[in-house]
Amino acid sequence: MIRTIAAAGLACALSAGASAQELSFSQVDRGRYLTLAGDCKACHTDLENDGVPFAGGRALGTPFGTIYSANLTPDDETGLGLWSREDFYNALNEGIDREGRHLYPAMPYPYFTLMTRDQTDAIFAYLRTLEPVHAEEPENDLPFPLDIRLSVSGWKLLFFEDESFVSMQDRSEAWNRGRYLVDGPLHCGACHSGKNLLGADADGEYLRGGVLENWYAPNIRGGENGGIADWTAEEIVEFLKIGRTSHTAPMQRMGEVVALSTQHLSVEDLGAVATYLKSLDDDLPEDADTPDQARLETGEGLYFDNCAACHATDRSGVPYFFAPLDSSNKVVADDPSTAIRIILGGARAQPTEAVPSMLAMPPFAWKLNDAQIADLLTYLRATGPRPAAPVSAGQVAEMREYLAEEH
Repeated sequence: MIRTIAAAGLACALSAGASAQELSFSQVDRGRYLTLAGDCKACHTDLENDGVPFAGGRALGTPFGTIYSANLTPDDETGLGLWSREDFYNALNEGIDREGRHLYPAMPYPYFTLMTRDQTDAIFAYLRTLEPVHAEEPENDLPFPLDIRLSVSGWKLLFFEDESFVSMQDRSEAWNRGRYLVDGPLHCGACHSGKNLLGADADGEYLRGGVLENWYAPNIRGGENGGIADWTAEEIVEFLKIGRTSHTAPMQRMGEVVALSTQHLSVEDLGAVATYLKSLDDDLPEDADTPDQARLETGEGLYFDNCAACHATDRSGVPYFFAPLDSSNKVVADDPSTAIRIILGGARAQPTEAVPSMLAMPPFAWKLNDAQIADLLTYLRATGPRPAAPVSAGQVAEMREYLAEEH
Protein backbone atom coordinates (compact mmCIF):
# COMPACT_ATOMS: atom_id res chain seq x y z
CA MET A 1 0.00 0.00 0.00
CA ILE A 2 2.83 2.36 0.81
CA ARG A 3 5.08 2.92 -2.16
CA THR A 4 8.63 3.75 -1.25
CA ILE A 5 12.07 3.39 -2.74
CA ALA A 6 12.65 0.61 -0.23
CA ALA A 7 9.59 -1.32 -1.42
CA ALA A 8 10.66 -0.95 -5.04
CA GLY A 9 14.12 -2.15 -4.09
CA LEU A 10 12.62 -5.18 -2.37
CA ALA A 11 10.69 -6.10 -5.51
CA CYS A 12 13.86 -5.85 -7.60
CA ALA A 13 15.76 -7.95 -5.11
CA LEU A 14 13.17 -10.71 -5.24
CA SER A 15 13.23 -10.83 -9.01
CA ALA A 16 17.02 -11.02 -8.99
CA GLY A 17 17.19 -13.85 -6.46
CA ALA A 18 18.73 -11.69 -3.72
CA SER A 19 20.36 -13.10 -0.62
CA ALA A 20 18.58 -13.22 2.75
CA GLN A 21 20.91 -10.47 3.98
CA GLU A 22 19.91 -8.16 1.12
CA LEU A 23 16.24 -8.86 1.80
CA SER A 24 16.66 -8.08 5.49
CA PHE A 25 18.26 -4.74 4.61
CA SER A 26 15.22 -3.94 2.46
CA GLN A 27 12.87 -4.95 5.26
CA VAL A 28 14.70 -2.72 7.75
CA ASP A 29 14.58 0.23 5.36
CA ARG A 30 10.87 -0.31 4.82
CA GLY A 31 10.40 -0.54 8.57
CA ARG A 32 12.28 2.72 9.06
CA TYR A 33 9.93 4.43 6.62
CA LEU A 34 6.84 3.01 8.32
CA THR A 35 8.21 4.09 11.70
CA LEU A 36 8.52 7.61 10.33
CA ALA A 37 4.96 7.44 8.96
CA GLY A 38 3.68 6.30 12.34
CA ASP A 39 5.49 9.18 14.10
CA CYS A 40 6.75 6.67 16.67
CA LYS A 41 9.73 8.79 17.67
CA ALA A 42 7.60 11.71 18.86
CA CYS A 43 5.67 9.77 21.49
CA HIS A 44 8.42 7.32 22.42
CA THR A 45 11.03 9.99 23.14
CA ASP A 46 11.03 12.23 26.20
CA LEU A 47 11.46 15.33 24.06
CA GLU A 48 10.95 17.80 26.88
CA ASN A 49 13.91 16.36 28.79
CA ASP A 50 16.20 15.62 25.82
CA GLY A 51 15.54 11.90 26.16
CA VAL A 52 17.15 9.22 24.02
CA PRO A 53 15.14 8.61 20.83
CA PHE A 54 12.71 5.68 21.13
CA ALA A 55 13.65 5.04 24.78
CA GLY A 56 10.18 6.08 25.98
CA GLY A 57 9.29 7.93 29.13
CA ARG A 58 7.33 10.74 27.54
CA ALA A 59 4.37 11.95 29.60
CA LEU A 60 1.22 11.79 27.50
CA GLY A 61 -1.58 13.85 29.00
CA THR A 62 -5.11 12.46 28.69
CA PRO A 63 -8.43 13.56 30.24
CA PHE A 64 -8.07 10.56 32.58
CA GLY A 65 -4.49 11.06 33.78
CA THR A 66 -0.91 10.78 32.58
CA ILE A 67 0.38 7.79 30.63
CA TYR A 68 4.09 7.29 29.94
CA SER A 69 5.35 5.88 26.67
CA ALA A 70 7.24 2.60 26.48
CA ASN A 71 10.88 1.94 25.58
CA LEU A 72 11.05 0.69 21.97
CA THR A 73 14.78 -0.02 21.91
CA PRO A 74 15.88 -3.70 22.04
CA ASP A 75 16.93 -3.63 25.69
CA ASP A 76 16.19 -7.00 27.31
CA GLU A 77 15.05 -5.63 30.67
CA THR A 78 13.18 -2.41 29.85
CA GLY A 79 12.56 -2.50 26.10
CA LEU A 80 11.66 -4.89 23.29
CA GLY A 81 14.75 -7.08 23.56
CA LEU A 82 12.84 -10.23 24.53
CA TRP A 83 9.84 -9.55 22.30
CA SER A 84 9.12 -11.67 19.24
CA ARG A 85 7.65 -10.48 15.96
CA GLU A 86 4.38 -12.10 17.06
CA ASP A 87 4.43 -10.12 20.31
CA PHE A 88 4.97 -6.89 18.40
CA TYR A 89 2.22 -7.67 15.90
CA ASN A 90 -0.20 -8.35 18.75
CA ALA A 91 0.64 -4.99 20.30
CA LEU A 92 -0.01 -3.02 17.12
CA ASN A 93 -2.89 -5.13 15.85
CA GLU A 94 -4.75 -6.03 19.05
CA GLY A 95 -3.40 -3.72 21.77
CA ILE A 96 -1.92 -6.55 23.87
CA ASP A 97 1.68 -6.59 25.14
CA ARG A 98 4.11 -9.48 25.58
CA GLU A 99 2.72 -10.29 29.04
CA GLY A 100 -0.85 -10.38 27.71
CA ARG A 101 -1.78 -7.04 29.28
CA HIS A 102 -4.16 -4.67 27.51
CA LEU A 103 -2.47 -1.50 26.27
CA TYR A 104 -4.03 1.87 26.94
CA PRO A 105 -5.35 3.39 23.68
CA ALA A 106 -3.03 6.37 24.11
CA MET A 107 -0.92 3.96 22.05
CA PRO A 108 -2.86 4.29 18.77
CA TYR A 109 -3.41 0.61 18.02
CA PRO A 110 -7.05 1.36 17.07
CA TYR A 111 -5.48 2.88 13.94
CA PHE A 112 -2.39 0.68 13.60
CA THR A 113 -4.63 -2.39 13.45
CA LEU A 114 -5.06 -1.59 9.74
CA MET A 115 -1.40 -2.42 9.14
CA THR A 116 -0.48 -5.81 7.71
CA ARG A 117 1.72 -8.42 9.37
CA ASP A 118 4.45 -7.73 6.80
CA GLN A 119 4.41 -4.07 7.77
CA THR A 120 4.56 -4.63 11.52
CA ASP A 121 7.36 -7.16 10.99
CA ALA A 122 9.26 -4.52 9.02
CA ILE A 123 8.85 -1.96 11.82
CA PHE A 124 10.02 -4.53 14.36
CA ALA A 125 13.06 -5.34 12.20
CA TYR A 126 13.99 -1.66 12.14
CA LEU A 127 13.53 -1.21 15.89
CA ARG A 128 15.84 -4.20 16.45
CA THR A 129 18.64 -2.23 14.77
CA LEU A 130 18.52 0.53 17.40
CA GLU A 131 21.08 0.76 20.17
CA PRO A 132 19.61 -0.86 23.31
CA VAL A 133 18.89 1.68 26.04
CA HIS A 134 18.12 0.70 29.63
CA ALA A 135 15.27 3.05 30.55
CA GLU A 136 12.66 2.18 33.14
CA GLU A 137 9.14 3.27 32.21
CA PRO A 138 7.67 5.66 34.82
CA GLU A 139 4.52 4.57 36.60
CA ASN A 140 1.34 5.85 34.94
CA ASP A 141 -0.63 8.40 36.94
CA LEU A 142 -4.20 7.15 36.57
CA PRO A 143 -7.06 6.99 39.08
CA PHE A 144 -8.76 3.76 40.17
CA PRO A 145 -10.08 1.74 38.37
CA LEU A 146 -8.30 3.01 35.24
CA ASP A 147 -4.96 2.07 36.76
CA ILE A 148 -6.02 -1.58 36.41
CA ARG A 149 -5.19 -2.81 32.92
CA LEU A 150 -8.17 -5.16 32.86
CA SER A 151 -10.44 -2.10 32.70
CA VAL A 152 -9.16 -1.49 29.17
CA SER A 153 -10.76 -4.77 28.05
CA GLY A 154 -14.20 -3.22 28.60
CA TRP A 155 -13.22 -0.17 26.57
CA LYS A 156 -12.04 -2.42 23.75
CA LEU A 157 -15.29 -4.39 23.75
CA LEU A 158 -17.14 -1.13 23.22
CA PHE A 159 -14.89 0.74 20.83
CA PHE A 160 -12.07 -1.34 19.36
CA GLU A 161 -12.35 -3.45 16.21
CA ASP A 162 -9.48 -5.57 14.92
CA GLU A 163 -9.87 -4.95 11.21
CA SER A 164 -7.98 -4.98 7.94
CA PHE A 165 -7.90 -2.25 5.34
CA VAL A 166 -10.24 -2.85 2.42
CA SER A 167 -9.87 -0.78 -0.76
CA MET A 168 -12.95 0.80 -2.32
CA GLN A 169 -13.10 -0.39 -5.91
CA ASP A 170 -14.90 2.71 -7.17
CA ARG A 171 -12.09 4.98 -5.95
CA SER A 172 -8.65 5.66 -7.39
CA GLU A 173 -5.48 3.99 -6.18
CA ALA A 174 -4.24 7.32 -4.81
CA TRP A 175 -7.49 7.90 -2.89
CA ASN A 176 -7.34 4.41 -1.34
CA ARG A 177 -3.70 4.80 -0.42
CA GLY A 178 -4.46 8.19 1.12
CA ARG A 179 -7.35 6.77 3.18
CA TYR A 180 -5.11 3.95 4.37
CA LEU A 181 -2.36 6.33 5.42
CA VAL A 182 -4.73 8.76 7.16
CA ASP A 183 -6.67 6.06 9.01
CA GLY A 184 -3.72 3.72 9.61
CA PRO A 185 -0.04 4.64 10.09
CA LEU A 186 -0.51 8.43 10.22
CA HIS A 187 -3.44 8.00 12.69
CA CYS A 188 -4.66 11.54 11.96
CA GLY A 189 -7.92 10.91 13.80
CA ALA A 190 -6.09 10.44 17.09
CA CYS A 191 -5.85 14.24 17.29
CA HIS A 192 -8.18 15.59 14.62
CA SER A 193 -11.34 13.61 15.47
CA GLY A 194 -13.57 14.52 18.39
CA LYS A 195 -13.76 12.06 21.28
CA ASN A 196 -16.60 10.78 23.43
CA LEU A 197 -16.60 10.76 27.23
CA LEU A 198 -14.56 7.54 27.29
CA GLY A 199 -11.89 8.81 24.92
CA ALA A 200 -12.92 6.91 21.78
CA ASP A 201 -13.55 8.57 18.42
CA ALA A 202 -17.02 10.06 18.59
CA ASP A 203 -19.62 9.18 15.97
CA GLY A 204 -19.92 11.87 13.33
CA GLU A 205 -16.73 13.68 14.36
CA TYR A 206 -14.30 12.10 11.90
CA LEU A 207 -11.49 14.61 11.20
CA ARG A 208 -13.74 17.48 12.30
CA GLY A 209 -11.34 18.58 15.05
CA GLY A 210 -10.43 17.38 18.52
CA VAL A 211 -8.75 18.41 21.76
CA LEU A 212 -5.39 17.05 22.89
CA GLU A 213 -3.62 18.36 26.00
CA ASN A 214 -5.64 21.58 25.76
CA TRP A 215 -4.66 22.15 22.13
CA TYR A 216 -7.46 22.03 19.60
CA ALA A 217 -6.41 20.11 16.49
CA PRO A 218 -8.54 21.74 13.79
CA ASN A 219 -10.91 20.33 11.22
CA ILE A 220 -8.82 18.91 8.34
CA ARG A 221 -11.58 17.87 5.98
CA GLY A 222 -10.66 19.43 2.65
CA GLY A 223 -13.89 19.15 0.66
CA GLU A 224 -16.79 21.60 0.54
CA ASN A 225 -17.34 23.36 3.91
CA GLY A 226 -14.35 21.56 5.43
CA GLY A 227 -11.81 23.21 7.69
CA ILE A 228 -9.21 23.31 4.91
CA ALA A 229 -11.60 23.67 1.99
CA ASP A 230 -9.62 26.71 0.82
CA TRP A 231 -6.38 24.69 0.65
CA THR A 232 -5.39 23.03 -2.61
CA ALA A 233 -4.04 19.48 -2.65
CA GLU A 234 -0.64 20.94 -3.50
CA GLU A 235 -0.76 23.19 -0.44
CA ILE A 236 -1.54 20.22 1.81
CA VAL A 237 1.53 18.42 0.44
CA GLU A 238 3.59 21.60 0.86
CA PHE A 239 2.53 21.94 4.50
CA LEU A 240 3.33 18.32 5.34
CA LYS A 241 6.58 18.17 3.33
CA ILE A 242 8.33 21.50 3.93
CA GLY A 243 6.42 22.83 6.91
CA ARG A 244 5.11 26.03 5.32
CA THR A 245 2.20 27.18 3.21
CA SER A 246 0.63 30.54 2.49
CA HIS A 247 -2.00 29.55 5.07
CA THR A 248 0.04 28.64 8.13
CA ALA A 249 3.05 26.84 9.56
CA PRO A 250 3.02 23.80 11.85
CA MET A 251 3.66 24.45 15.52
CA GLN A 252 3.65 22.63 18.84
CA ARG A 253 2.28 19.06 18.48
CA MET A 254 1.71 19.37 14.72
CA GLY A 255 5.18 20.80 14.45
CA GLU A 256 6.51 17.56 15.92
CA VAL A 257 4.50 15.55 13.40
CA VAL A 258 5.95 17.46 10.46
CA ALA A 259 9.52 17.55 11.81
CA LEU A 260 9.71 13.91 12.90
CA SER A 261 7.34 12.28 10.44
CA THR A 262 5.72 13.80 7.38
CA GLN A 263 8.65 15.82 6.02
CA HIS A 264 10.45 12.49 5.54
CA LEU A 265 7.64 10.85 3.57
CA SER A 266 7.50 10.62 -0.20
CA VAL A 267 5.68 13.27 -2.23
CA GLU A 268 3.63 10.44 -3.74
CA ASP A 269 2.34 9.33 -0.33
CA LEU A 270 1.65 12.90 0.80
CA GLY A 271 -0.16 13.52 -2.48
CA ALA A 272 -2.34 10.50 -1.75
CA VAL A 273 -3.14 11.92 1.69
CA ALA A 274 -4.10 15.23 0.08
CA THR A 275 -6.26 13.48 -2.51
CA TYR A 276 -8.20 11.73 0.24
CA LEU A 277 -8.60 14.78 2.50
CA LYS A 278 -9.83 16.92 -0.40
CA SER A 279 -12.61 14.37 -0.98
CA LEU A 280 -14.12 14.87 2.48
CA ASP A 281 -17.00 17.34 2.43
CA ASP A 282 -18.49 18.71 5.62
CA ASP A 283 -21.76 20.14 6.87
CA LEU A 284 -22.50 23.84 6.70
CA PRO A 285 -21.43 25.45 9.98
CA GLU A 286 -24.18 26.57 12.30
CA ASP A 287 -24.99 30.27 12.33
CA ALA A 288 -22.88 32.02 14.96
CA ASP A 289 -24.26 34.53 17.44
CA THR A 290 -23.60 38.14 16.47
CA PRO A 291 -21.36 39.87 19.02
CA ASP A 292 -22.12 43.25 20.49
CA GLN A 293 -20.92 46.09 18.28
CA ALA A 294 -18.92 47.49 21.17
CA ARG A 295 -16.93 44.24 21.43
CA LEU A 296 -16.21 44.28 17.71
CA GLU A 297 -14.95 47.86 17.84
CA THR A 298 -12.78 47.09 20.87
CA GLY A 299 -11.41 43.96 19.21
CA GLU A 300 -10.64 45.83 16.01
CA GLY A 301 -8.67 48.43 17.94
CA LEU A 302 -6.74 45.75 19.78
CA TYR A 303 -5.97 44.05 16.47
CA PHE A 304 -4.50 47.21 14.95
CA ASP A 305 -2.45 47.93 18.06
CA ASN A 306 -1.05 44.42 18.54
CA CYS A 307 -1.41 42.30 15.40
CA ALA A 308 -1.58 44.37 12.21
CA ALA A 309 2.16 45.01 11.96
CA CYS A 310 2.74 41.32 11.17
CA HIS A 311 -0.63 40.03 10.00
CA ALA A 312 -1.54 43.10 7.86
CA THR A 313 -4.30 45.61 8.41
CA ASP A 314 -6.76 43.52 6.39
CA ARG A 315 -5.79 40.35 8.34
CA SER A 316 -4.45 38.73 5.15
CA GLY A 317 -1.00 38.07 6.61
CA VAL A 318 2.26 37.63 4.70
CA PRO A 319 2.39 34.36 2.75
CA TYR A 320 4.88 31.84 4.17
CA PHE A 321 5.77 34.18 7.03
CA PHE A 322 2.74 35.40 8.99
CA ALA A 323 -0.53 33.49 8.84
CA PRO A 324 -3.64 35.11 7.39
CA LEU A 325 -6.10 35.57 10.24
CA ASP A 326 -9.13 36.26 8.06
CA SER A 327 -9.31 32.61 6.99
CA SER A 328 -7.37 30.66 9.62
CA ASN A 329 -9.00 27.37 10.64
CA LYS A 330 -7.40 27.80 14.05
CA VAL A 331 -9.06 31.18 14.57
CA VAL A 332 -12.55 30.09 13.49
CA ALA A 333 -12.46 26.57 14.95
CA ASP A 334 -15.49 25.43 16.94
CA ASP A 335 -13.22 25.31 19.97
CA PRO A 336 -11.05 28.46 20.27
CA SER A 337 -8.56 26.83 22.67
CA THR A 338 -5.60 26.86 20.28
CA ALA A 339 -6.10 30.50 19.27
CA ILE A 340 -6.41 31.55 22.93
CA ARG A 341 -3.34 29.54 23.86
CA ILE A 342 -1.21 31.02 21.08
CA ILE A 343 -2.10 34.59 22.04
CA LEU A 344 -1.39 33.93 25.70
CA GLY A 345 1.78 31.89 25.36
CA GLY A 346 3.10 32.68 21.89
CA ALA A 347 4.13 30.09 19.33
CA ARG A 348 7.05 29.11 17.13
CA ALA A 349 6.94 27.82 13.58
CA GLN A 350 8.55 24.38 13.37
CA PRO A 351 11.88 24.41 11.52
CA THR A 352 12.29 21.70 8.90
CA GLU A 353 15.06 20.55 6.62
CA ALA A 354 13.57 22.56 3.75
CA VAL A 355 12.79 25.66 5.84
CA PRO A 356 15.13 25.88 8.85
CA SER A 357 13.94 29.35 9.90
CA MET A 358 12.31 29.64 13.32
CA LEU A 359 9.80 32.46 13.07
CA ALA A 360 8.02 33.02 16.35
CA MET A 361 5.05 34.94 17.70
CA PRO A 362 5.60 36.52 21.12
CA PRO A 363 3.26 35.88 24.05
CA PHE A 364 0.71 38.53 24.99
CA ALA A 365 -0.32 37.21 28.40
CA TRP A 366 1.73 39.96 30.06
CA LYS A 367 0.12 42.71 27.97
CA LEU A 368 -3.53 41.83 27.38
CA ASN A 369 -6.06 40.86 30.04
CA ASP A 370 -8.69 38.16 29.65
CA ALA A 371 -11.44 40.49 28.41
CA GLN A 372 -9.13 42.10 25.83
CA ILE A 373 -8.03 38.74 24.39
CA ALA A 374 -11.67 37.63 24.29
CA ASP A 375 -12.68 40.79 22.42
CA LEU A 376 -9.76 40.48 20.01
CA LEU A 377 -10.63 36.89 19.13
CA THR A 378 -14.34 37.67 18.94
CA TYR A 379 -13.56 40.36 16.36
CA LEU A 380 -11.38 37.99 14.32
CA ARG A 381 -13.94 35.19 14.45
CA ALA A 382 -16.92 37.40 13.55
CA THR A 383 -15.51 39.35 10.61
CA GLY A 384 -14.03 36.64 8.36
CA PRO A 385 -15.69 34.60 5.59
CA ARG A 386 -16.62 31.84 8.09
CA PRO A 387 -18.10 33.57 11.16
CA ALA A 388 -17.64 31.72 14.45
CA ALA A 389 -19.05 32.13 17.93
CA PRO A 390 -17.79 34.84 20.30
CA VAL A 391 -15.13 34.08 22.89
CA SER A 392 -15.72 34.87 26.56
CA ALA A 393 -13.30 36.26 29.09
CA GLY A 394 -13.98 33.17 31.16
CA GLN A 395 -12.60 30.91 28.44
CA VAL A 396 -9.41 32.95 28.35
CA ALA A 397 -9.14 32.92 32.13
CA GLU A 398 -9.40 29.11 32.21
CA MET A 399 -6.61 28.78 29.66
CA ARG A 400 -4.44 31.31 31.50
CA GLU A 401 -4.86 29.29 34.71
CA TYR A 402 -4.05 26.03 32.90
CA LEU A 403 -0.86 27.47 31.43
CA ALA A 404 0.19 28.83 34.83
CA GLU A 405 -0.27 25.39 36.41
CA GLU A 406 1.57 23.71 33.51
CA HIS A 407 4.64 25.83 34.21
